[in-house]
Amino acid sequence: MNIERRQFLKKASIAAIGGTALIYGCGDKKGEAPAVISNKRFEWKMVTAWPPHFPLLGDGAEELAKRIDEMSNGRLKIHVYGGGELIPPLESFDAVSSGVAEMGHASGYYWAGKAPAAQFFSSMPFGMNTAQTNAWMLAGGGLDLWRELYAPFNLIPFPVGNTGAQMGGWFNKQINSIADLKGLKMRIPGLAGKVITRAGGSAILTAGGEIYTNLERGVIDATDWIGPYHDYLMGFHKIAKYYYYPSWSEPTGVIELTVNKDAFEKLPSDLQNIIRIAAYSENNTMLSKFETLNTEYYFKMKDEEKVQFKKFPDDVLSAFRKYSKEVIDEITSKDSMSKKVYKSYVNFQKKISTWFDLAEINYSV
Repeated sequence: MNIERRQFLKKASIAAIGGTALIYGCGDKKGEAPAVISNKRFEWKMVTAWPPHFPLLGDGAEELAKRIDEMSNGRLKIHVYGGGELIPPLESFDAVSSGVAEMGHASGYYWAGKAPAAQFFSSMPFGMNTAQTNAWMLAGGGLDLWRELYAPFNLIPFPVGNTGAQMGGWFNKQINSIADLKGLKMRIPGLAGKVITRAGGSAILTAGGEIYTNLERGVIDATDWIGPYHDYLMGFHKIAKYYYYPSWSEPTGVIELTVNKDAFEKLPSDLQNIIRIAAYSENNTMLSKFETLNTEYYFKMKDEEKVQFKKFPDDVLSAFRKYSKEVIDEITSKDSMSKKVYKSYVNFQKKISTWFDLAEINYSV
């Protein structure tokens, strides 16, 4: 047996023993006192960017609060407020930063005006897919950079859900060339909005609850949102003619939990860990629900509603890619933290994409 294999098996055996001890509560080191669990109870507020009880996204916030309540045996209760119930939907960042609420549930690209690098932690045009993004965040240094970015705002971020790959958006005219973007008013946030502007259109940022009315009344000509499940419930197929793919702008869609740092540090360590574990659990749960329901509703739209699914022409995607690079280069040249985050992101993307091409591509059918 070679040395590397022997060391690997030895470590695996130790890990298995240690894991068993932790499962059965016997992992304390000799002479150490057991952890003391305080009976103090806490009541927190969570504000979200989503309408109250919004499917999957708002539901995810409520499920997270319920999970934390159950895991803490009622010692940490979190009251969830949909967008507009306590504060406007796109003001949760400031509310949690200042302590008006202890938690926020939203997505990082909403805060580009406050911290430009925040949008790199929601999605990147032509960026990594969901599995790759999770790998970067949780094992490749991304989460450390995210927390460094939010620290001056008195915030601690956690990934708390994901939409998976999204769609390219709903349009009331066909996009046959990049010239068709000229003058187009589109609801689209973050980096992608800057790309649409550079392509000759106008990017408009509105909360989810306002999109249908704006599209119906012609305030906007097109909108991105998420994918078949949510888009069907929003009714976009009734007021827009064409459903474009792929989502060059959001190959993944990270949902963030922000926690007020001062409030978090006042919690006993076991409640801090419950928040961490509950957030990571909800990160996987939400993604699984999105993937399942998007699949179901894709066929519903195609077969029952006869929605016209259209692929962006290759030359349009090439133009989007070119403009995306220009937008990112401009941001990273002006903001040192964006440059630092993007360097980490793109280096990780290059390496993991090579591995995915080798290991995963054979399973695409």
